[in-house]
Amino acid sequence: MSKLIPTIYDVAKEAGVSIATVSRVLNFPHRVNPITRTAVINAIENLGYVPKAESRARALMGTRRIGILIPFFTEPSFVQRLRGIASVLNKKDYEMVIYPVDSKSRSLSYLETLPMRGVLDGLIIVSQVFEQNISKRLLDHKLETVVLEFYDPNFTTLMIDDELGGELATNYLLEKGYQRIAFVGGQKQPEFGVDPIFKRLAGYRKVIDQAGLSFPDEYVNEYAFSPEQVLKKLIPFGLPLSIFAATDLQAIALLKEARTMRLRIPQDVAIIGFDNIDMAEYFSLTTVHQPLDESGRIAASLLISRLTNPKQSNQHIELPLKIIQRETA
Repeated sequence: MSKLIPTIYDVAKEAGVSIATVSRVLNFPHRVNPITRTAVINAIENLGYVPKAESRARALMGTRRIGILIPFFTEPSFVQRLRGIASVLNKKDYEMVIYPVDSKSRSLSYLETLPMRGVLDGLIIVSQVFEQNISKRLLDHKLETVVLEFYDPNFTTLMIDDELGGELATNYLLEKGYQRIAFVGGQKQPEFGVDPIFKRLAGYRKVIDQAGLSFPDEYVNEYAFSPEQVLKKLIPFGLPLSIFAATDLQAIALLKEARTMRLRIPQDVAIIGFDNIDMAEYFSLTTVHQPLDESGRIAASLLISRLTNPKQSNQHIELPLKIIQRETA
């Protein structure tokens, strides 16, 4: 006697929920509380339930849809990555499906449910931290995945060395002859996802220590909400002053405030940023360049290559960084 194929009703019974809740877990996981979502996911996996969408996708041998799990996708650096991804997927006639993340719980809900929904051929995960149980689920459901900015040995990954970037920026200011070098991080500490700020700060500290320099505690501002407050705190220690801002957006905010305060750039205050987003050139901002568009293009190309040949080995790529010298430092 053949084994009966489990249905959504069986999943609902196993998890002790309604079929509407099972449907919400599969289609809108972030709207279901984590305990209920976990119960449903466990029931699906225990029973071997295959959602209809996945059955249909398997029958069609692919959906030609690539999912992009990405935080803050309106921020310039993420927009540039998406631009790079889209440039490749469009040429290959793949549809790009964006899953925007605005909280740790939403990130987890997507990572838990996307592998089993069968609506994607592949997934690009951008700047998300996840545990090994998530890796296992992606692998078990054979959802080809490429990861940006987070290392997982189970997948092809692309990363930059943020600490090295901090060293490059700080060494650049030292070589320019600046003796007062401050650090300004992001505007707020991320509640989820990858946080590169502390690594860039570590690079700054390493170079300062190696140079035998010692600065007041006020010179390090890991998370700074107000560029005006930062400058008013630093200027009394003397000019000229140089600032390594850990993101271009923070550097531009400092640059605008310095000009409002009638400070000369770079004679009074020199500023170097990090990322080289599009608007950095408009502000003539000296910055550490990371290949944002290129990282998106490479990630999409590698994913499509893996879809063509799933047996190829994972690659772990470190993308190069370099200083772009402009007028602010």
